[in-house]
Amino acid sequence: MSEKALDLQLLEGLRPELTSFCYRMLGSMDDADDAVQDTCIRVWQSWDSFRQESSFKTWIYRIASNVCLDKLRKAKRRTLPVDLTEPAVSMVVPHETQPDSSWVWVAPDFGENPEDILVRKDTLQLCFIALLQTLPPRQRAVLILKDVFEWSSKQIAETLGISAAAVNSALQRARESMNKTKLRSDELSKMDAEPDHELLSRYVEAFEQFDIDALVALFHEEGCMSMPPFAMWIRGRDDLFQFFSLTRSHCEGSRFVPVTVNGGYPALAQYMPSEDESILIPWGIHVLEIKDKKILHVQNFIKTKLFSRFGLPDQIYR
Repeated sequence: MSEKALDLQLLEGLRPELTSFCYRMLGSMDDADDAVQDTCIRVWQSWDSFRQESSFKTWIYRIASNVCLDKLRKAKRRTLPVDLTEPAVSMVVPHETQPDSSWVWVAPDFGENPEDILVRKDTLQLCFIALLQTLPPRQRAVLILKDVFEWSSKQIAETLGISAAAVNSALQRARESMNKTKLRSDELSKMDAEPDHELLSRYVEAFEQFDIDALVALFHEEGCMSMPPFAMWIRGRDDLFQFFSLTRSHCEGSRFVPVTVNGGYPALAQYMPSEDESILIPWGIHVLEIKDKKILHVQNFIKTKLFSRFGLPDQIYR
């Protein structure tokens, strides 16, 4: 096998971790996939310019970093609804949405080494991804490569085309910003380390039966629910009760399929009734954040395209 073929094989082996790097940088799997694809194209086109002055991996990440930085120059910051607006004052069925490019979205597993996933699982939490989006792009890249991927300052400097001193300076500023920035999503994610499977089961039972009293009782008194791409979100049991009552006709008869998101965290894919009474169709992916056996926050990511990305069926039967 030629040296080029061997290196291209290595590139393919790097795809999962490149995707996870780009997802942390960009906050969206759609953008991450596009960035990885652009990286592969640029690698192929720039093959003859690779002089082996750095490692092949460093060269690949230099290209991937530049692709992400290019994308971020043209993009607005992605966020989560609870960090964008105050909770809804009056309960209505939401209709106005923000573009997909406004939001941080959930991600499936990247196919990384299981040991690496275990070590870096907290850096895939949605609140951490949202916090990363507050950093300037270059600081974001430095922080991810140093604190998540545990690269040396020298390797990061070679990757980003800056000095090691500039890396250390950017890293210090990034860490300070991350420590100072107060996001509501971060406060709502102070959850138990281990998922509460019993509470998840009770949520599934209450939702599928659409027992609103039982459903609301599972939340903390000031528990929340958000639903990107809708900016509207709800806080407090009374408002949750009103909202579930308003949306009964839409959600009653739904069923859940278990799924994992963002490094293996358990979530629930909701299928809702369709015009065909025998078939349920994709609606949203519920991510429950739980503390002290109560729900702090349900994030329902309403984007049917996510279902195929997670390998979920495009319909299920009642």
